[in-house]
Amino acid sequence: MDTWILLRGLTRESAHWGPFAGDFEAAVPQARVVALDLPGNGRWYAQSSPLSVQGMVAACRAELARQGVAPPFYLFAMSLGGMVATEWARQAPSDIRGCVLVNTSFRAFSPFFQRLRPANYAALLGRVLPRSPEASEHMVWRLTSNAPAPPPGLLERWVAARARHPVSRSNALRQLVAAARYQAPTTAPGPPVLLLASQKDRLVHSGCSLAIARHWHCALARHPEAGHDLPLDAPGWVLEQVRQWRRQTGA
Repeated sequence: MDTWILLRGLTRESAHWGPFAGDFEAAVPQARVVALDLPGNGRWYAQSSPLSVQGMVAACRAELARQGVAPPFYLFAMSLGGMVATEWARQAPSDIRGCVLVNTSFRAFSPFFQRLRPANYAALLGRVLPRSPEASEHMVWRLTSNAPAPPPGLLERWVAARARHPVSRSNALRQLVAAARYQAPTTAPGPPVLLLASQKDRLVHSGCSLAIARHWHCALARHPEAGHDLPLDAPGWVLEQVRQWRRQTGA
């Protein structure tokens, strides 16, 4: 059985995968899914988030060792989680059998105004300022989904997760700093990589994934309509891309 580690992005936690984690385990052959929280998020909300992606990698490796989850793994990661997955594959390639990176971006390949679209700066600033949980989670949904309306119960589940594990404003800023400082490798890490991107991502320009694919010479698939949270907007498409990639790479 293949172990897949799922990593979310900025200030988000394993609960934000929703039904996708279970669907992944059911749809991808021989998959065992472990949804991991980054330090400062989810069950680790009381910890200080590392100020570097390297520190996040160290924390993830230590937590999996504590759980008795042994490498090698596959990594499925979004956004900031994609940076963690990339650095993990660079630091410890023997740990990683392959990486699927969703709507991620690296400053080595793309300008800042593509990595975070300027139209969202004010909204993201609001993410670290006081506001009601309901308003905050609705803002996150609006930024990351292109669906006409949230699925039933989604925002209520997100608000409940926020109440259980409130991410501090300082940790949100620390994660932003870590993402801004991260310098990705200019050549692909050793394990095979699949990039998934949303062509209508309103948070991160899809050209960021295209730039990574051109430099790394790795596989890229782009969804024509979904938003930044691709597993939320198009879970079936994502799972089919993962299945095809595993067949093509002989995994």
